[in-house]
Parts: sequence; structure tokens; C-alpha cells
Amino acid sequence: MDRPHFASTEAAVTAVRAFAREHGLAVEVTDDIGADRSARRSAAGVGVVTDADGSLPHEALIELGGAPRIDIELYSEGDAKITVDTVEFHDIPRDHVPDFLRSVHGGLAHVKGRFFPPGWRLVVPLPGDETYKELILRHSLTPWLSSRVR
Repeated sequence: MDRPHFASTEAAVTAVRAFAREHGLAVEVTDDIGADRSARRSAAGVGVVTDADGSLPHEALIELGGAPRIDIELYSEGDAKITVDTVEFHDIPRDHVPDFLRSVHGGLAHVKGRFFPPGWRLVVPLPGDETYKELILRHSLTPWLSSRVR
């Protein structure tokens, strides 16, 4: 599966904005640019303000309107945290974000229950046999999540 590569946070933000336009979703973006504003700068030394390539670190929080509520935190390290309603998916590669959104809004994402160990999981399949699964806490099965139970 050939996926577009997003070399920067801004390229990924542009792709998410295009997705939101295609689906008629409201989008709000908050950018954090610079070492003093970035949340995850553990790899940088003291007093270092740029990344190894000389650029300023850039993170973004994207909030998509509609159902389900989706928040995306894009990190300068090339990964993202995507929250679908109350379910958090950590360490999603930045290049997978548009396919993840297509799966959720395209009806492919579903909730699967298990008897042992007991619990619910939100399953988000992507093209190319990539699937993300996260546990749903029992008390947080929202109306949207409930409508996706298989």
C-alpha cells in the first residue's frame, strides 16, 4: 500500500484540513512552534532550540467537529495521538492519520466485545492489513461507540 509521506507536521495538518473539507467537518488547529512550546523535547539538549535538520519543532492539536468527536495531536517526531470520542490511540505514524480518519468516517471502524478477558475494543482497520485496537473503559461507551458494536 503506497501511502503519502508527510515530511512535516504542517504537511499532515494540510492533509487533515483537506479531509475535513471533503467530509464537511469543522476543523480547528492550534500550532505550537518552537522548543519552548513543544511538549515532547526529551531528545533535545539543554539550550537547543532547533531540530537536527535546523528547523523549529512544530506540534499541532487538531479538533474535528461532527460525530464522532476526533482530536489529533501531531508531534514533531513524526507520530500522533488520535482520540476518537473517549478512546486514545497513541503512537500512530503521522503518515497513517488520513487513512485512520477515512476508516472512522467511512464506517470501517467498529467496536468489538470479548468475554475473556472482558471488555470492549475500538478497532480501526487501515488499508494494507494495518489495524489499530484500543481498550474502551466500561463507563465510557458513548452513543457513537455503542452504534458501532458488532
